[in-house]
Amino acid sequence: MDVTASIERRPTRAITVGSVTVGGEAPISVQSMTTTKTADVDGTLAQIYALAGAGADIVRCTCNDLAAAAGLAKIVPRSPVPIVADIHHQYKMALAALDAGVHCLRLNPGNIKKPDHIKAVAEACGEKGVPIRIGVNGGSLHPDLYEKYGGTVTAEAMVESAQNELAYFDEVGFDDVKISVKASSVPLMIEAYRQLSAVTDHPLHLGVTEAGPPPAGLIKSTAGIATLLAEGIGDTIRYSLTADPVEEARAGRQLLEAMGLRERKNIDLIACPSCGRAEIDVMDVANRAMEAFGDREIPLQVAVMGCVVNGPGEARDADLGIAAGNKRGHLFVRGRNVAVVPEDEMVETLVEWAEYIHEHGVEAAIARVDTTKAAAEAERDRARLLAEQGDDANHTNERIELIRRRG
Repeated sequence: MDVTASIERRPTRAITVGSVTVGGEAPISVQSMTTTKTADVDGTLAQIYALAGAGADIVRCTCNDLAAAAGLAKIVPRSPVPIVADIHHQYKMALAALDAGVHCLRLNPGNIKKPDHIKAVAEACGEKGVPIRIGVNGGSLHPDLYEKYGGTVTAEAMVESAQNELAYFDEVGFDDVKISVKASSVPLMIEAYRQLSAVTDHPLHLGVTEAGPPPAGLIKSTAGIATLLAEGIGDTIRYSLTADPVEEARAGRQLLEAMGLRERKNIDLIACPSCGRAEIDVMDVANRAMEAFGDREIPLQVAVMGCVVNGPGEARDADLGIAAGNKRGHLFVRGRNVAVVPEDEMVETLVEWAEYIHEHGVEAAIARVDTTKAAAEAERDRARLLAEQGDDANHTNERIELIRRRG
């Protein structure tokens, strides 16, 4: 089944950020931002390459002074992905970033307030064919709008801020724009994007600003971004985490893959929550497997299951998996038992088989083993475990009976 068929994306116009198309029918892109000083060219480039490796399609760098602008002039031609310059307060830094050759500007309407300055930047972008992201932020709303809406940040105020900026751009004939209306409040962010999507067809950049450190920041960001994506709203995304930005890129990519909005690039590791029947430490094996796979570009679903009773059946749709039984692991491919490996070799074997399947395919992987023998050994371990622990290893039936007696 095509998972994306259930998500009908809102039609938007397309813009081009360097080599990446945003909006239209283009895949939803992942963005992140460097945390280095942009004047530190080598350090910033190292982080950009790490972000690209983790799944970032576009990377933003601050341009807060002339040294940063000079750094961008050296960074842009060596970057593996398009570069967006982040501009605050000083419109001349936007012009300097354009001179440096950046692929896009991000302007915050709450920080650059003079209409003449805004229009000057838009005109310069129009001449160079460089798009702008209007980056409205609930924490830096224009004072006039803040007062107009009762001294509080509202979805209506943020949308109006974006529309005011668009109006300035219209005056100089510039419409190569994408927009964000971010807030640290998830409900506020969701409502602002819903309202914005109803009044414009410009592509939208989604994010929960200042989401904080993981795991809370991941949860907040996912709650906001995924809700909107499921409604068909959003053309590019960024997780704003208090963490290594590589985590932002990785999280964004994984979210899109999980929702069927991007083709899988890396391993999708699934694991059972464990129970009384588990014969291994499922969390330990799953974590070691994630570490072993790292950022290897192996687009397979891999399962780690705690026992042979239900493991292969519950994970039958996985490309590859392992289920523990009697201090050893039963390896299975698309639900078929293919091998038995010692407990201390389970992770290593998963990686080896994943690489083989990725290179040669499922059928070739299955053809190199005696599946009948592997299935027989798995059945013996399954029968032994059921004999020792019964069908109800967590004693659920006893608890239900106890509850019923109180009736």
